[in-house]
Amino acid sequence: MASLRRRSLDLPFSFAWHSVLFQHQRNDSIMEPITSKLPIVLLAGPTAVGKTRLALRLAARLEAEIVNADSMQIYRHMNIGTAKPSPEERSRVPHHLLDVVDPHEPFDAATYLTLARPVIHDLHRRGKIPLVVGGTGLYMKVLTQGICPAPPTDPELRRRLKAAEAQKGLGALHEELLQVDPLCGERIHPHDRQRIHRALEVYHLTGTPLSRWQERHLFRETVHESLKIFFFREREELYGRIDRRVDIMMEEGFLEEVQKLLQAGYGPELHSMKSLGYRQLVRCLRGEWTLEKAVAEIQKETRRYAKRQFTWFRGDPQFQWFHAGEEEKVLAWVERLAKA
Repeated sequence: MASLRRRSLDLPFSFAWHSVLFQHQRNDSIMEPITSKLPIVLLAGPTAVGKTRLALRLAARLEAEIVNADSMQIYRHMNIGTAKPSPEERSRVPHHLLDVVDPHEPFDAATYLTLARPVIHDLHRRGKIPLVVGGTGLYMKVLTQGICPAPPTDPELRRRLKAAEAQKGLGALHEELLQVDPLCGERIHPHDRQRIHRALEVYHLTGTPLSRWQERHLFRETVHESLKIFFFREREELYGRIDRRVDIMMEEGFLEEVQKLLQAGYGPELHSMKSLGYRQLVRCLRGEWTLEKAVAEIQKETRRYAKRQFTWFRGDPQFQWFHAGEEEKVLAWVERLAKA
């Protein structure tokens, strides 16, 4: 079945490619660990929990600098919907890895690691503790434990996958993924275009499912010694904060931000524009939904996203969980261990 599907998509397949690409990836700088006596501090938590406030307090206490680990705040021109720190907040503490690519540019965990490693190295060189803040668990995982050495992207294969999607639909690609890599197929949402394409790309380039590559790696490396904090609130309180924050975003001009992005040529087919909040407001601007419905959908989907964040971080036992009412306890715990 797998070979038939490869032929039907007219995709290249070669173990020679696997050999060359794997060697390229092994030689890449993202595979080289950086050693330092200083730790990095990771501050994670669900959306709207209050990470920014705590991060600013921690940074001031530790004389640290903040490194973004939010997969949407890396985009330029996407400010309100991504809840980026305000200019005033950014003036108080140096921030890194905000506004690094335009909305049409591809960005993944490997790219993040390539950009983050030199930042961490420079901070350690200057005697600064990096404070990594965000809700994208995968970014934090690769930063502290390395990345699965799967092959890099192949532009021609990506083009053919896009053509196959245009012809057959994303659902057909997800069905193919379930056939050739059931583990990844079950984990990846049927609408997650980027991850579906990546998993199929790895399979067609190497003949080995991405899940197998991940099993071999198992994130056994310890690239950086780290202190890991997960900041949380009770569900009802968090959901109320999410709903209020979406309302505030709308008051601050979220709809106008999406409209400007569309007018600038950033179309709804882009991965960035399919993200939470942006895709709902695109439908509103197209006349498919009322504004009221779009806002309600953003609030509902953000609550679901927060639930998935809880699930992800529960999977890492190294994270110490602190309730949002324990800010002073967090500050004391981190200060004691970071400066030990």
